[in-house]
Amino acid sequence: MRAPAFWWRPRPTWPANLLRPAGWIYGSVTGRRMRRTGERAALPVICIGNFTVGGAGKTPTALAVAAVLEAAGESPAFLSRGYGGHLRGPVQVQPQHGATDVGDEPMLLAAAAPAIVAAERPAGARLASEIGATVLIMDDGLQNPSLRKDCALAVVDGATGIGNGLPLPAGPLRAPMKAQWPAVDAVLVIGQGAAGETVAQQAEALGKRVFRGRLAPDPTLADTFGGRRVLAFAGIGRPEKFFETLRACGAIVEETRAFPDHHPYNRGELESLRREAEARGVQAVTTEKDLVRIGGSNGPGAWSDLMVLPVRLQLDDKSGFRNFILRRIGDRRLSRP
Repeated sequence: MRAPAFWWRPRPTWPANLLRPAGWIYGSVTGRRMRRTGERAALPVICIGNFTVGGAGKTPTALAVAAVLEAAGESPAFLSRGYGGHLRGPVQVQPQHGATDVGDEPMLLAAAAPAIVAAERPAGARLASEIGATVLIMDDGLQNPSLRKDCALAVVDGATGIGNGLPLPAGPLRAPMKAQWPAVDAVLVIGQGAAGETVAQQAEALGKRVFRGRLAPDPTLADTFGGRRVLAFAGIGRPEKFFETLRACGAIVEETRAFPDHHPYNRGELESLRREAEARGVQAVTTEKDLVRIGGSNGPGAWSDLMVLPVRLQLDDKSGFRNFILRRIGDRRLSRP
């Protein structure tokens, strides 16, 4: 499903106020659940989550954290619940898996480091330890109490922040902020915007570390889109961010097609997109996440001229971010019985 527009208003509007009672119930249940004490894993756990539903940049952040760890001599592994896949795990993502098996995000993560899918996070942590990982990176799971987090980083979209500040279904919050702040060690605001800056100020007032960054296109591919006429489509949390990135690369975005997050494309949809691109004489382009799902639903190589524009996280304070992550890991190891 697509997030309703009223979620992202600075203040609650009448649809949000109508849903406030349901949001209060949902938020209360999730908030109580977050206070539970989870299992302590055998290895340090870094959680990359967000306060709201929808895309904020968790996967690029998880990849950036893995790069920091690998440069420091660690052997990271990713842990995901595998949203969109049918395997409950725990299972390590293998080349023969597809997005329908393990979800699109684990498929992307597995290209950088071992990735484990597990509906039960503690079981996934045990498997990570068994395969030789030294640090576990949880992609999502900030509100899941089953594993203790040694470092919890909340990723915030600068343009949308926490929306109208209400829990589902009245707003985009997964739990009330008063329940989520104690679970967070740091905030990463991706992109500019007053909404994200407001969250950053709140975090600093609470003594949380704040980092800033942006998602930038892979420089090795960005130049290939300059002056190119494209039909862009995406099924991610905020497809418009992808379209804006293409325009920033100099692409002439003639048509856009936005699908719900994690959308499972069928053959008819893909054929329609392909025919439209050919009829207009433009280049079809999508995201890395979408390509993973397209490969699983339509067969590898079935759309050979479909282009992809990968994005990467660029941090304003790389050394500060690195030191923060490594210090949290070190603190965990020093405190281990």
